[in-house]
Amino acid sequence: MFKSEYLTTIYGQILRVWLVTQNLSFMIAGATVMALLIYPDLKLTNFNAFVLLIILTNISGALGVLSTLAGTILVERDWVVVISEGHSPEVLTNMNSVLRRIDLFSKLCAPVVTGFIISFVSLKASALTLALWNTISVWLEYWLFISVYNGIPALGESSQRKISRPSQSDLEGSGTSSSQERSSLLFKDENDPELAEESWITGVIKTVSRIPYVSAWSVYLQQDVVLPGVSLALLYFTVLSFGTLMTATLEWEGIPAYTIGIARGISAAIGISATVVYPILQAHFLTLRTGLWSIWCQWTFLILCVASIWIHNSLWSAYMLMAGVATSRLGLWMFDLAVIQQMQDQVPESDRCVVGGVQNSLQSSMDLMGYVMGIIISNPQEFWKLTLVSFAVATVAALLYTLHLYRVRKHLLHLEKLTAFLKCFPSSQSENS
Repeated sequence: MFKSEYLTTIYGQILRVWLVTQNLSFMIAGATVMALLIYPDLKLTNFNAFVLLIILTNISGALGVLSTLAGTILVERDWVVVISEGHSPEVLTNMNSVLRRIDLFSKLCAPVVTGFIISFVSLKASALTLALWNTISVWLEYWLFISVYNGIPALGESSQRKISRPSQSDLEGSGTSSSQERSSLLFKDENDPELAEESWITGVIKTVSRIPYVSAWSVYLQQDVVLPGVSLALLYFTVLSFGTLMTATLEWEGIPAYTIGIARGISAAIGISATVVYPILQAHFLTLRTGLWSIWCQWTFLILCVASIWIHNSLWSAYMLMAGVATSRLGLWMFDLAVIQQMQDQVPESDRCVVGGVQNSLQSSMDLMGYVMGIIISNPQEFWKLTLVSFAVATVAALLYTLHLYRVRKHLLHLEKLTAFLKCFPSSQSENS
């Protein structure tokens, strides 16, 4: 009992530090942006202060995003699995879908609300609203997290198991080496230079493997779901989304801002609909095969983006590009849910947060590479090159996932069911004759 209360206290302290860091970072970012807006001539009057505010804005924003990512990993990769234990598999599927639906809906509403504030009040008011919102929401978030943690005993029990039981990677690293190495060294000459060099190399490898980042990657690469994870991460290496690169290209081609906004809204609505469709498909095809259908569904819609390159009418080309990106969100978010659920089901409890952290870092790296690709090919007239590269990467991701499914199932389609279905037609025709 004492240990459980102690863990709850420690967990509460960790949650407080995390939430304060997250919201304080966004508050500082909002305050610095507001200062830059209040003093527009600061760059000319006090350049050092201007540079300091720019640096502070970027650092605090990065810390806020990093803290948000930590909470996402905790809830989506660990808590959801623990809460759904003891229930039917459909409970986990539905919880994942609802969480993703809330996430996508919030990302849809946030820019809309901000746009209204900027349009009808001012840009300064939007920055002030951001700072005030994070000041208020930190207490609500903390109360919600603690209420869930205290209200579901399984979360506390899971925390106790993680503390008392080492991870799978720790067991593999510590249980096989020490005694065998000592006994083998007794039979070798201590003055052997080859032996000394070998032991030095082994020591360096062990030292490097103890670095948290390296050990986390080691855990990730040992998982059975590494190929689905890499496939999902590759989809972030793209310009085929309503981000800054594609939006700038569309504006350069003369597409009005309101048209781009409508297309972005349709894209978000299709993404939300994917969270409704996914549980239905998963109930019929199971998680692994739902992922296959989802990623090839996305690939099929992206063909519209590739086809838009050969349309000479710039207006129709832009509309085809937007249509392909918007409709591909259906497959993208279903595939995202399928991969997350595979990781939840197959990754050991002690390694869930580690694997989730590496997965998100890999996705962020691919996202960064997409921006680097945009810097290298920055001419809007050459956006077609970025489109082809993005489509090629999506093709590689689909093939990798297909390879994973074949390795697990040893087949891609149920040919015996298809053959039995086709055999029904001749028999039915002969009976009718």
